[in-house]
Amino acid sequence: MTLTCVIMAGGKGERFWPKSRTHLPKQFLNISGNKSMIQQSIERLELLIPISQIFIVTNELYAELLKAQIPHLPHDNIIIEPVGRNTAPCIGLASLIIESKYSDSTMIVIPSDHIIQNETGFIDILKTAAKLANDGDNLITLGIEPTYPETGYGYIESTGIEQTVNDVKVYKVNKFVEKPNKEVAESYLEAGNFYWNSGIFVWRTEVIRKYIQQLMPEVHDILETMKYALGGMNAKEIIAELFVKMPDQSIDYGIMEKAEEIFVIPCLFGWDDVGSWTALERIDELDENGNVIKGNILNLDTKRCIIESNGKLIATLGIEDLIIVDTEDVTLICTKEKAQEVKLLLKELRMQKLEQYL
Repeated sequence: MTLTCVIMAGGKGERFWPKSRTHLPKQFLNISGNKSMIQQSIERLELLIPISQIFIVTNELYAELLKAQIPHLPHDNIIIEPVGRNTAPCIGLASLIIESKYSDSTMIVIPSDHIIQNETGFIDILKTAAKLANDGDNLITLGIEPTYPETGYGYIESTGIEQTVNDVKVYKVNKFVEKPNKEVAESYLEAGNFYWNSGIFVWRTEVIRKYIQQLMPEVHDILETMKYALGGMNAKEIIAELFVKMPDQSIDYGIMEKAEEIFVIPCLFGWDDVGSWTALERIDELDENGNVIKGNILNLDTKRCIIESNGKLIATLGIEDLIIVDTEDVTLICTKEKAQEVKLLLKELRMQKLEQYL
């Protein structure tokens, strides 16, 4: 059984605007440390899997960025999505290509833009997940044990059905639930059997292909047509033509919410999806007033703020709970409670035809 990995790297990281931009999205930025998030993802995975068995799904805009940041990644391991169609078509295309290269393989599917502090613990969990995946037609997801009532994540509810694999407790999944309001999130935290949905999955390639056939027949039929094109002279063109016909659907909705043999492994390995600017409070050092300060900043009587300068001096006085991010051509100022809604600004920019700021 060959262990492979698919890294999903086509997103634009819009909630991290204005630093994350169309031409240089979040996964290619140095958010924490001196390497980009996708470089850190690759280094982490190479503790378990050789680079030849790691595949990255992205779009044409970022192919050259990938080659520059991950020069040792084989060119054929870059899978191009002609258009964004959510995670189900992305994973379906990757499974088809991996199946053509490794007929007997297990896939790890992981986003490109997560922080994981305990890499050893993470790798151990992946080994456990792969073992469970190889024991049957099982779909495994990693559930992050919640430490506060987060409203920006989806949740996974486990049942009381428990087993132990590699001395790790694994639970049967009861259901996936959407992002809750604060009151509901607090009830999930109190219940003790709800986990943050990490978006990290492990399964045998043939098993996810089988589930796609059963639960997403439209996607399966398109993939089967693509299959005959693989290796041919016009494979890229044919795949591009067919991919745009895929439904825009997540793997959670298309498969995970409907399949039977789904298991969750509760995890605590210092995970953060860096979904918005407020994530910096969790992963960066705070000053004595609870601020995250980066760059040329002068602050007086400033509390619990996130401030990042692109070089010019940012001076603050008497403010609280604000996000201020200055880039070469845009300055963002918003309250922390609106951090999840930054995408509304991008929508407005498109409406006003100000695409140069995207």
